[in-house]
Amino acid sequence: MRAMLAAALAVMMWAAPAWAEHDSSDPYKLVQQVAEATFQRFEQDKEAISADPDHLKLIVEEEMMPYVDHRYAALKVVGPQARQIDRAELQRFTDVFRQYMIATFAQAFTEYTNQTVEFQPGQAPADRRIVTVGVTIVDPSRPAISVQFKARRNNKTGQWKAIDLIAEGVSLLATKEAEIGGLIRRQGIRSVSDMLAEQSAKPLTPAKRAS
Repeated sequence: MRAMLAAALAVMMWAAPAWAEHDSSDPYKLVQQVAEATFQRFEQDKEAISADPDHLKLIVEEEMMPYVDHRYAALKVVGPQARQIDRAELQRFTDVFRQYMIATFAQAFTEYTNQTVEFQPGQAPADRRIVTVGVTIVDPSRPAISVQFKARRNNKTGQWKAIDLIAEGVSLLATKEAEIGGLIRRQGIRSVSDMLAEQSAKPLTPAKRAS
């Protein structure tokens, strides 16, 4: 879960209040601008989160997901077999996978306390469509965690979105591709979509704090 929290914090950097304007043409600038705004939102919503941990799902939905390319991630998880899957079933899986991502990151956020983020400076090459941005998650009570996340530029809009996170050497996208992609091959995409939908609907479990 420590790796998951680190990944969630990194993804959270892409989240931003709807009224804020950020430079989504540069992934490095976007990371810092969005992180600062989002940590402020977490602070503002402390009471709501304490009263109802599922409020974290709303925050992820509203603030994070606009900056995550969930369709790209879903298709990577399905893999080459996507070409043989009914379009309607594939679309349902994509939608359900989005909700699964929301629930997964929201659960990780139940462990969030007062971590901060240090940013890796850089500039995206004009000819690159995918770049890796490094950050460090700093927790006063634990060793620092290095996180890298991959961002993909949309050729039509020129905007960047997150597609993968590597926390403590573990790629979340590769992990889900092996785990869920394997289930799809064995059980079929409809069964897996039903399973993910059920998991996503479960209430969040508040993290236990050390005494």
